[in-house]
Amino acid sequence: MSGPVGDAGAEVAATVSTGMRDVQDFPLPGVLFKDISPLLADPQAFGMAVRALADAARAAGGVDLVSGVEARGFVLAAALANELNCGLVLVRKAGKLPPPTVTREYQLEYGTAVLEVPLGVLDGRRVYVVDDVLATGGTLAAATQLLTEAGAEISGTGVLLEIGFLNGRAALSGLSGSSGPRVTALLRV
Repeated sequence: MSGPVGDAGAEVAATVSTGMRDVQDFPLPGVLFKDISPLLADPQAFGMAVRALADAARAAGGVDLVSGVEARGFVLAAALANELNCGLVLVRKAGKLPPPTVTREYQLEYGTAVLEVPLGVLDGRRVYVVDDVLATGGTLAAATQLLTEAGAEISGTGVLLEIGFLNGRAALSGLSGSSGPRVTALLRV
């Protein structure tokens, strides 16, 4: 029997796997929520995950900014930007940023949402996008499209967990070049 797998190796995948907790029927009945609170509370595990994402961002090429997707992506992005010694830009829910912004509505697994990014800080800058989970890909696709529309060049994306059977990578295909942005998942299930 093989252990957990991910794009940064078996040790990182096992650490991320151990640091997640499943919460049934949250936020809606039928949804299995992946809680990253145990990972964030463990300094060694959190540090390992951030360093693995930093290695992936460096491998994707130069990074001027890290972008985190609301809300759990903010935590990862801030730590990653610090690790990479670069700036940070947030992808927020609508109405949370002062104008000017650009917005996009997208489909979630259980409804719709609207994201926004600031204008004027992304022009020509290479951005590495991070979030906690890649499920259907709707959130990361919307974030990537928004960042690109606001002037960013997407160097890649990184997530703690990819839920493979939902085929979220397909939603990112073609968004940044012919095959889409490079995706690094520390744990793939």
